[in-house]
Amino acid sequence: MTTMVPESPAAPIAVLDGGVRDIDDEARRAELAAFLRSRRERITPEQVGLPRGSRRRTPGLRREEVALRAAVGVTWYTWLEQGRDIQVSAQVLDAIARALLLDRAERSHLFALANATDPAPNAEPTGIPPGLRLMLEQLEPFPACVQNARYDILAYNRTYKHLLCDLDALPPEERNCLWLHFTNETWYADVIDREETKRAMAAKFRAAMADHIAEPAWKCLLKRLQEASADFREMWERHEVIPPAANRQRTYRQARVGLLNLDYTNLWTGPAPGTRLLTFTPADDETHERLHRLLELVRAEEG
Repeated sequence: MTTMVPESPAAPIAVLDGGVRDIDDEARRAELAAFLRSRRERITPEQVGLPRGSRRRTPGLRREEVALRAAVGVTWYTWLEQGRDIQVSAQVLDAIARALLLDRAERSHLFALANATDPAPNAEPTGIPPGLRLMLEQLEPFPACVQNARYDILAYNRTYKHLLCDLDALPPEERNCLWLHFTNETWYADVIDREETKRAMAAKFRAAMADHIAEPAWKCLLKRLQEASADFREMWERHEVIPPAANRQRTYRQARVGLLNLDYTNLWTGPAPGTRLLTFTPADDETHERLHRLLELVRAEEG
């Protein structure tokens, strides 16, 4: 006689849950591997001070070059790019983020894929060389900043910091020109012809996103803007595209010094693809004087 043993209802669920977790972890490792490869392949040797050489076949950096920059083993980094099931510390992820010149959004995505806590979530963006930061300082009292193709503001001088609002008072994820134009009332209230400016920015973002359609940081910004701004949703649905302009004039009503007529220049530069230096020079003598006055006020506040 055969005795039937009742099945435990929890057993299949436990097996199923474990299987789901295994699949989720495997998918996460595969996405992490693809993300690392894509970031490595976009960096030219010249950007990190390496010779290109005549026999280089790999797009971007080689794996061993990234491993050397991050001070990790080549085999270990190769396994990471292959999606192997290995343990990785937050300190190593931090080193890899710096080696790959990741910006804040990309760095956050890296740690999310690795299921790790970022030890320095508000760290200064990597890849802004000291010479470029010095240039920003030397341009004062003229406002200037460094942005990437996604309109993240990566670095800025004191005049730009106080042009429309106090950028230092904002969390890093809000230091984005698109986000500020569509969601920050203090910022867009002082922009003359702000509706046309919004329309142009949405159209430029759509044109730029064609090259980044599958990138998580771009998709995340688009989702945030669509959820936060009815104006953006309406303008996005127009499907307008405008290429980035190298030069144009902009007018702002600065709260402390008054009307500023500025010639805007967009200079594409390094260290990462899409990074550009934006400078705002006075279009008239009154604006020149007001920019000097603004910088004097900022210096007085700093003591």
